[in-house]
Amino acid sequence: MENAAKLPIGMFDSGVGGLTVLRALRERMPCEDVVYLGDTARLPYGTKSPQTVSRYAVQCAAELVRREIKLLVVACNTASAVAIGPLREAYPGIPVIGVVEPGAQAACRATRNQAIGVIATEATIAGGAYHRAIHAIAPEARIVGHPCQLFVALAEEGWIDGPVAEGVAARYLHPVFRPASGTESPVIPDTLVLGCTHFPLLAPAIRSVLDPSVVIVDSAATTAETVYAELARLNLGRPGTGCGDTAYLTTDDAARFARTGTRFLGTPITEHQVELVDL
Repeated sequence: MENAAKLPIGMFDSGVGGLTVLRALRERMPCEDVVYLGDTARLPYGTKSPQTVSRYAVQCAAELVRREIKLLVVACNTASAVAIGPLREAYPGIPVIGVVEPGAQAACRATRNQAIGVIATEATIAGGAYHRAIHAIAPEARIVGHPCQLFVALAEEGWIDGPVAEGVAARYLHPVFRPASGTESPVIPDTLVLGCTHFPLLAPAIRSVLDPSVVIVDSAATTAETVYAELARLNLGRPGTGCGDTAYLTTDDAARFARTGTRFLGTPITEHQVELVDL
């Protein structure tokens, strides 16, 4: 068990968005070693069929498992929505944690009026993954899902604050929190789930257009807490007090991964730190 505890955590996403999960995990578990894979050659996953996403997810996991990991984090909402089952079936000896269930659990704990807003990409909203996860915990919950596709581009361009970001946030969120007059029995959420790993970068802009009483649930932070709890339950936390190492893998353009990933991680990634892999 002691040797297993020294193994790294494996994590994958279709690109760099999952680095917000890595950032939260680093803050919660600074001693852990992590291997992060961004499947940038095949992004976005959101436009692919569930069968294709599941196949990609299993292939990403295979690369990480080959490097000997103790736990797998699916740091992608689309893959979390459709591939958790296939991943657990393919690798029954490795705990698998996605980002959807931790976010749903946190939202259910936070809501006071059982009304929850979910913002995500079009594919995640259309697939209903958060709706299913929330209703599995709180069947009576009322959910308002809203796609916010432009947030992805804003995050990747670094336009995460100021009038442009705040204007887009207002345009997206006002219909959710300020329904048109005359709407019959409007559902006004008191909790908002950031259902895309890009969205935590825009949290200040999102907060600026919401009532202060609205609780924002960051699925990246809640996933990190779930990983911490699972490692503790299995007695797999890495011993020691030093800083853990991170290995970065990508399937296309290491320079772009480093450049864009630095913005999401919040600390510099250099091109020579990124290994190009072929899945």
